[in-house]
Parts: sequence; structure tokens; C-alpha cells
Amino acid sequence: MSQEGYDKLVAELRQLENVELPRVREAIAEARDKGDLSENFEYHAAKREQGRLLSRIRFKQKVLEFARVIDTQRLDADAVGLLTKVEMTNLSNNTKMAYKIASPHEANLREGKISIKSPIAKALLGKHIGDIVEVHVPAGIQRLRIDNISL
Repeated sequence: MSQEGYDKLVAELRQLENVELPRVREAIAEARDKGDLSENFEYHAAKREQGRLLSRIRFKQKVLEFARVIDTQRLDADAVGLLTKVEMTNLSNNTKMAYKIASPHEANLREGKISIKSPIAKALLGKHIGDIVEVHVPAGIQRLRIDNISL
């Protein structure tokens, strides 16, 4: 995982623990003060929200527990790997695209980051500039030429 991704995950966890969870606990306390809990919709909705939040918090804690931050200074751009940016051309329609290979927790297609577990990333791993890779995607087989690799 990149340092940026790790820091973002820590910030999300702190937001959930320090802002969201106290807000939900306050909503539960307010609903409890209204009386009969068996028919109190607000109370049950707040309890469900609390359960969802606690589940998200535990998940993020587990991810951080096992996360390893990779020092990008120790990586080389000779071959495609984790945290490398790959510029390539789709040979079937000559479309150029660029993706950064990221951990599954950092993957975000809008930011141009694809998961290392995705079919495209799996096919690209270990390849070099100029290599042509065939990728099995849901739409069929794509042929991609690697144009550039950078960090």
C-alpha cells in the first residue's frame, strides 16, 4: 500500500471513530429518551446505523493491522509492478490509456488506479516497455502494448 493510501485510510478511520460514531450514539440516546423502544423507529434505525459503522470501523482496523507501506524509493520502473504507472495502447482501437497499479483498498478508476488483483493488472505484472499483452476481460480479449512505465 502507498503511504498516501495508508494515510487516507487512517483519516477515514479517525473520522468514523471521532465524528460519525459519537453522532450515532447521540441519536440512540435521543431516541431512547422518547419512551417505548419496541415501536420506536428512530431508535431501531440508529442502532442499525451504529452496527454498520462498527462493522466499517472493524474492517478498516483489520486492513490497517495487516497493511504494509511500500517505500517507492526502493522500487524500479523496469517492469510493471505495484505502485507503477503504466501507459499503454489498446491495439484493437488504438486507444491510449494509463493506469496506476494499486492495492485493492486504494483502487479507484476515476483516479486512474486499478487493483493489482484486476485482470488487466495481473496480465501486466512483470512485463516491460514494448511488450504486447493479451488480457482476458469480460468483453473478450484485449491486446495491449506497454508504451511507458513510471513511478
